[in-house]
Amino acid sequence: MSTCATASRDLAEPLAGTAATARTWLLVEQPGPWGTKALTSSHLDPELGRALEAAADGTGVRVALIRRPGRHADCHTVARRRVYVAHTAPGHSWLRTHMTQAPRELLDLDFVALGNGDHQDFGTAHTGAPLALVCTNGKRDRCCALLGRPLAAELAGAGVEGAWEVTHLGGHRFSPTLLVLPYGYAYGRASAHDVKEILEAAREGRVVTRGCRGGSAWERPGQAAELAVRRAVGEDSAGALTVAQVSQVSQADGQVVQVDGQVDAAAPSWDVAVTHTDGRRWQVTVAQGAALPPRPESCGGALGSPARMDVVAVKPVSRAREIPATLTSE
Repeated sequence: MSTCATASRDLAEPLAGTAATARTWLLVEQPGPWGTKALTSSHLDPELGRALEAAADGTGVRVALIRRPGRHADCHTVARRRVYVAHTAPGHSWLRTHMTQAPRELLDLDFVALGNGDHQDFGTAHTGAPLALVCTNGKRDRCCALLGRPLAAELAGAGVEGAWEVTHLGGHRFSPTLLVLPYGYAYGRASAHDVKEILEAAREGRVVTRGCRGGSAWERPGQAAELAVRRAVGEDSAGALTVAQVSQVSQADGQVVQVDGQVDAAAPSWDVAVTHTDGRRWQVTVAQGAALPPRPESCGGALGSPARMDVVAVKPVSRAREIPATLTSE
């Protein structure tokens, strides 16, 4: 039976610029089954789930549930829960952890401050391995269960420290999907071998760009632009690059861009400024295209043409020479 992940892989749909957006992640341990909207359809108190969603809305914080890989007993009572909070801004990333018997205390957090990178001395600094979060919520899409759960189990069986299942990372068709914290880079079509390499790099403060969907600190055009610069200049330091500015090019500007070799004056496009800690700066042109031919964005869904971020050019600001866009795509 064909799945959305099979179709996306067979059609070589690009991964860059498809990561979920969140400057800060709040992860709450919740064993047992998860429903489609896990915060309100699991054994977590649904009233608390709704309150956490409301508190996070518009703050740059994304809330998700996590559980250890493996079989999940249908337990309604959890004595103690692991909680993680991670901020993903380059150069200012951190990961903190806490054990709680009363998850309602999380509502006392200042979510605006968390989104801005102030951890408010919550918990303690996480000193272990980076977190490897694999989406396994089959109630949202069966690919997350069929592909994500075996990957999470394989990682746990191999003794990979920091492996967790997570409720939702977006992009079912890129399953198995992975988020690595504290740096916030997301990956698609990941294998256990890939994850081990990605985590080894993260422990050293580096980013693997192969299979990368983007950094969650940025919106989608910024994700694609930052990855394009990394690939073009061979930069893998996690904190080296910052998306300094994203400016949408209005249709009134009359800018014509090439997407997949076709001239399209109507495609939304952005000028993205990417800066390096050493002072270098690039202007990256990103255009929104449509993934063709049509394919299902999720299993059982109608055929569609999901948006894709196409990098048209990467131009060092101090030099006129453009780096060919062919270097930026995967």
